[in-house]
Amino acid sequence: GAGGNGSAPSPGSSKTDRASLPSEEAAPVVANGGGSSDVSYKASPVAARAATHEGVDLATVTGTGPGGRITKDDVLARKAGTAPAKSADGASANGAGAQPEGAKLIKGAAAVLARYMDESRSIPTATSFRTITVTAMDTRRKQLKAAGEKASFTHLIAYAIAQAVQNDMPSMGLHFLEVDGKPNVVDDDAVNLGIAVDVTTKKGRTLMVPVIKDAGRKSFSEFKAAFDELIAKARENKLTADDLQGANVSLTNPGGIGTIASVPRLMNGQGTIIATGSIAYPVGLGAIGEQIGAEKVMTMTSTYDHRIIQGAESGQFLKVVEEYLQGEHEFYEGVFSSLGADLGPAPQPPTPQAVAATTTATPAAVAGADAMPSEELLQAVQAAVSLVKAHRTHGHLAARLDPLGGAPEGDPALDPEPLGLTPALMEKIPAKILRMHVTGETLADALPNLRDVYCGTIAYEIEHISSHRQRTWLRERIESGTYREALSGDEQKALLKRLIEVDAFERFMHKAYLGQKQFSIEGLDMTVPMLDEMIQLAAAHGGREVVVGMAHRGRLNVLAHNLGRPYESIFAEFEGQSTLEAITTIPQGGTGDVKYHHGAQGSYQLPGGDSILVNLESNPSHLEFVHPVVLGAARAAQTTRQGPHAHRDQSAAVPIVLHGDAAFPGQGVVAESLNLQALDGYQVGGALHLITNNQVGFTTDPEDSRSTRWSSDLAKGFDVPIIHVNADDVAACISAVRLAFAYRETFGHDVLIDLIGYRRFGHNEADEPAYTQPEMSATIKKKPRVAELYAEQLVAAKVTTPDAVEEQRTEIWDELTRLHTELKEQLKAAAAADGGQASQQTGEYTLDRTPSPEVKTAVSKERLEVLNEELLTTPEGFTVHPKLVKQLERRRKAVTESGGIDWAQAEALAFASLLTEGVPIRLTGQDAERGTFSQRHLVLHDAKTGRTVSPVQTLPGSLAPIELHNSPLSEIACLGFEYGYSQEAPETLVLWEAQFGDFANGAQVIIDQFIVSGLAKWGQSSRLTLLLPHGYEGSGPEHSSARLERFLTLASEGNIRVANLTTPAQYFHLLRRQARVAKQRPLVIMTPKSLLRLPQATNRLEHLSETQFFPVLGEPRVPVEEVERLVLCTGKIYYDLIGHPSRQDNPGVAVGRVELLYPFPEGQIAELIGTYPNLREVVWAQEEPRNMGARAHMFPRLMQILPEHLGFGYVGRPERASPGEGYPAAHNVEQNRIIRTALDLSVPVSLYPVKTPGER
Repeated sequence: GAGGNGSAPSPGSSKTDRASLPSEEAAPVVANGGGSSDVSYKASPVAARAATHEGVDLATVTGTGPGGRITKDDVLARKAGTAPAKSADGASANGAGAQPEGAKLIKGAAAVLARYMDESRSIPTATSFRTITVTAMDTRRKQLKAAGEKASFTHLIAYAIAQAVQNDMPSMGLHFLEVDGKPNVVDDDAVNLGIAVDVTTKKGRTLMVPVIKDAGRKSFSEFKAAFDELIAKARENKLTADDLQGANVSLTNPGGIGTIASVPRLMNGQGTIIATGSIAYPVGLGAIGEQIGAEKVMTMTSTYDHRIIQGAESGQFLKVVEEYLQGEHEFYEGVFSSLGADLGPAPQPPTPQAVAATTTATPAAVAGADAMPSEELLQAVQAAVSLVKAHRTHGHLAARLDPLGGAPEGDPALDPEPLGLTPALMEKIPAKILRMHVTGETLADALPNLRDVYCGTIAYEIEHISSHRQRTWLRERIESGTYREALSGDEQKALLKRLIEVDAFERFMHKAYLGQKQFSIEGLDMTVPMLDEMIQLAAAHGGREVVVGMAHRGRLNVLAHNLGRPYESIFAEFEGQSTLEAITTIPQGGTGDVKYHHGAQGSYQLPGGDSILVNLESNPSHLEFVHPVVLGAARAAQTTRQGPHAHRDQSAAVPIVLHGDAAFPGQGVVAESLNLQALDGYQVGGALHLITNNQVGFTTDPEDSRSTRWSSDLAKGFDVPIIHVNADDVAACISAVRLAFAYRETFGHDVLIDLIGYRRFGHNEADEPAYTQPEMSATIKKKPRVAELYAEQLVAAKVTTPDAVEEQRTEIWDELTRLHTELKEQLKAAAAADGGQASQQTGEYTLDRTPSPEVKTAVSKERLEVLNEELLTTPEGFTVHPKLVKQLERRRKAVTESGGIDWAQAEALAFASLLTEGVPIRLTGQDAERGTFSQRHLVLHDAKTGRTVSPVQTLPGSLAPIELHNSPLSEIACLGFEYGYSQEAPETLVLWEAQFGDFANGAQVIIDQFIVSGLAKWGQSSRLTLLLPHGYEGSGPEHSSARLERFLTLASEGNIRVANLTTPAQYFHLLRRQARVAKQRPLVIMTPKSLLRLPQATNRLEHLSETQFFPVLGEPRVPVEEVERLVLCTGKIYYDLIGHPSRQDNPGVAVGRVELLYPFPEGQIAELIGTYPNLREVVWAQEEPRNMGARAHMFPRLMQILPEHLGFGYVGRPERASPGEGYPAAHNVEQNRIIRTALDLSVPVSLYPVKTPGER
């Protein structure tokens, strides 16, 4: 039915059944019962037996139990006459509760509903409101109808709610439960969506709320079928108790009778109830809405349980639902695809019915309401549209953005004259028909204002954005000046004070430490106040942490002012040029880093007295590589990892990345990192990007460093809005930040500010910029500083006085001088106490290498059996791919006595056991969900519907979540992201898997500059684990080697762990050890390929339940007295050796495996060697070429610990430029040679190649 009283259609007003609430404001879920049977009393079984025994009519007993339930005590009290009797109709027999005339007993489902309403009063709720436009939803619904598919507004809204809760806001489906008097939060791991239905039966009108189970995982066609089936059953009074149970989110639609908004009741067992209002033009526009092109709107409310859900979450939830209904997240693509319909063209906003003004008061009125505009005027309107578009698209080319006074290049399209737009014609064109938001009645009035907006000291690039909604939102905010309101006097004074502090700090450093590198911020001084504004906005919107990444320029000033690091501690770093004692030491030891690379954490004091954590990430000289690290750290800070499912609040932490103008377009890590922003596994709700643009890269001019007009142009390819701003316009800089932050909050998307300034000195303070940019340098020398310019501006505006400005300058300079003098005196006193010379710390700076206490990694057999079964359980009706059924069934048999646990199963059991012990896990990588070699299958896809399930993510006993994500085809950004995540979440086992091990060198900067050296440089380490498939199977040079030698070269001072394993049990125990060992260190595992399915490389359950990780393994069942040669190896070659025909009947050889290559297992290797009393020689055998693999690492270490009487040699490939052979036949010949030589006692082995170094 349509909405009543001629109102606009409600969201459920299709000709199909409407699920709506016509008169009540509440929509409870009938959680424990329902239906239409009479309910006059209820009693416990004990009470019923007592009533029979005592001869008491239960109809006369008043129940005192929960919900009016009759207890045994009620029955005995009635028998004794101490409780009032109740008449058969329910009124108390003593008359106190007698029914008044006209009263009628509520029975059946209506009585149940009344009781639930009463119980709902105990739930503390709050409600969020959001009004949305419905043009997109209405257009898509009409397209479905044209395709022969009937879908109501309610179908689409309900499905959008289910998708939003399932995919983005699972916290809205949580519900409260009191257990043993203690509050608990319940996560059903499914969206069970209740739909409020007004039902008319023989006994009257009532409300039913049937429940669509697991609604969020259904396709739209499945969802719609379930929806329609339940509504039909409700109309026919055929709903069962099961149909009415279990809702954790509900939808009610009182808009059908014209209700604009509603605050419904929330029932026990639910987290959220959503109500939708009527669809109509905004109030006051009903009569002219169509004529002026207004859009119809609908108000949604979210009423939530305030004990477990917060207001920010509810508001964000409605925002996400709106995004789905507007077509984001590929919502309609999924809807149409599910129904087999073709998606129509993108919805367009309505067009005004008339162009001409409707009143003679309008300056551009055309004579007569019915007069046709002239052709000249129509052409002028078309030209005006082009002119407006040109300003929005190319206005930045004419903007005054260069503080050095460089003239903008402009664009001919911005000139009205070539378009034939004369002043007279522009006077006739009403501004409102051009959909501008600047002031002005006509185009002639509005055009100067439009130029000011787009061609001033702040400019915008937004027209490349593919989202129509985002473009229109930005246009409206930009042109209306929403974020360009004049700053208050207090704000202006605070900004001036900050600029004076920034400027004074840099000047003082130049004077006190002449010639030392500080990479000053001068010329881009506004960076610090802009960061201030970003941090304060983040805090105001619920942020607990801000994560900042930046290169060296301006870093010291940011440390001092945005992170609150004391000035004297920075001075001490500079004093470290002459005395090591002054340098801030790293608690864990280490060799340290230069002062402008160190990270820091600071508590930023907010104006209201509160504070917010600011985390500046450490960064090497590789400028942009901190970008993904910041994103990963922010993601970790946004994620709550308590409980079985991870919950993310994108407002909790805000990532801010500062870029260089030459580095942003020049370094590929930027593009890789920008690509992460919309991916499910990497979203952070949008990063704030700030290009600190000093218009030169070291000595290279822009025309030599990029092929684009602006340094920011790369971001256009990722739909990032760009705001250019002149660094000398203080107010414009603050406006840019406010607009950028509002965009991020509204759309959860990256946004970029291009802060265009200059560099007052050279690349560093010892550099001479005039060698390469003489004209620019000359201009800069004559240019006043921004603190001086802004002071003059405020003095002219009478906001402050010259004396007040001078007083501020003197005050900060005197404070810096005092702190510097005190530090100098302290150093002088220390030198005097040390005999006239400050002591030099010339020690080794070694890191802590003490071993961590071993942890138990074995898991009981019974627990593993339960976990294994849970990992193999899929929902009823789920169709596993036929080819996969047998593989999974093998895992069920593998835990029996027959054995056969392979690598993927051991890994899954390791993960599952850690999750049930409360250890969070994050696994990402290219094809990580399935596994490169089709071995893992942690995520299963229904062979018929494509629906996915992940048993490891829904373990009944899980105490922590596991995040599983396929990564994009990237190494640098993805590994950098995981490094940042692991730093921020040290309790989490973070794993990154390369598709093939050799691809890891695509992330070499992250490995070299962060992972392996971070501990020595910055005191930072983590549990980050790299899984790198490695092994020679004839796949060619690129897919054989994970470059083991590189990691071993980088291994020192106990900084990392490197392993090459040979059994699934070893993998199981090492993963568990890595997650639980006290000392955090990155772990690099050379993971197998062919061994994944090798029957010999399997284990029995007791290997997981009764053993541990062994750094060295000997060959079993070898006659130790007969062994003359010990072949040591690592990894997959072990199976080639023991499986070779020449290994049979060869008791003189034993094969040992070094599973942990670093830290070097000296004691275990010595113990293995000592096992063989008649040993003559030790051979190191490897598949890799001599100049690769572990040889160079193992040789000096083995030679140092081997007894002198033992010979030592090498067997493997000779030195090669490429890791492996390109032809399988050549590989097989070489592999055979290596194995035969290693096993043949008659072939002598040597430390050295046959050819001399000069010949090689």
